Amino acid sequence: MPQARNGDTILNYDTFGDPGDPTLLLVMGLTAQMTAWDEHLCAMLADEGFHVVRFDNRDCGLSSKSEGPPPDLTELAMALLSGSAVPDVPYTLSEMASDAVAVVTAAGGGPAHVVGASMGGMIAQMCAIEHPEVVASLTSIMSTTGATDVGQPEPAALEALMKPPPADRDGYIERSVEVTRVIAGPLVDDDEVRRSSGAAYDRSFYPEAASFQMAAIAKTGDRTERLGQVRAPTLVIHGAVDPLIPPSGGEATARAIPGARLEVLDKMGHDLPAQLWPDIVSLIADHARSAA
Repeated sequence: MPQARNGDTILNYDTFGDPGDPTLLLVMGLTAQMTAWDEHLCAMLADEGFHVVRFDNRDCGLSSKSEGPPPDLTELAMALLSGSAVPDVPYTLSEMASDAVAVVTAAGGGPAHVVGASMGGMIAQMCAIEHPEVVASLTSIMSTTGATDVGQPEPAALEALMKPPPADRDGYIERSVEVTRVIAGPLVDDDEVRRSSGAAYDRSFYPEAASFQMAAIAKTGDRTERLGQVRAPTLVIHGAVDPLIPPSGGEATARAIPGARLEVLDKMGHDLPAQLWPDIVSLIADHARSAA
């Protein structure tokens, strides 16, 4: 598998489609490996005329892992919900955005159409803020601005997110099903969740990722004012029934970025259900082409 390097951090990535086509970078969310961008979804995007690149964020999958004990997850959750002080953390979303830029460079160079989901949307936003020369267009999916008065999780969704996963494979799979039933929309497929979570466990089991990555989100804080500097054409996609980052997060993102367009999808929660892939692919592809 090809690798990119950002300082001492090694980032594993793979690609779909023709390297001569415009680059479309996919950035995944909290604790999710690049394989959460299903290969069939990636192929659909490549068929639209893009060189699709997906990668493992640091502390996920086959990319580099942080050294030392992870930050306290409870303290981080309180900081995210209330804006209280954040303990010392090894990196922020800025470093994760520079990771994404390193992947774009290694995969053939930019500018790229940057698409991020959940925390990946936050990283994509930071790419547009801090590396505007690399971002041809921005698509932020089921994400938010970091402001504490928008996009806050419903209690059941937060409780599900905060439970540490069991260390054994079967327990991990069943916990994944439980969590997905809480945060996903009505189109969730339990059998598919079992298949994908089992494959993810076999590829890399690293539960400490949650603390490290949540620390990066908490330390970065509210991006609302800086999002006003974004000049990349921006599409915001959000699920109408998302309980983990409710629609107010997407609405705030679209308000903050000049000229951004908001698309709310019925029956979509905090997930990318296969039934909605044609709609999601069409929205991303049309937006990227119009930006070009």
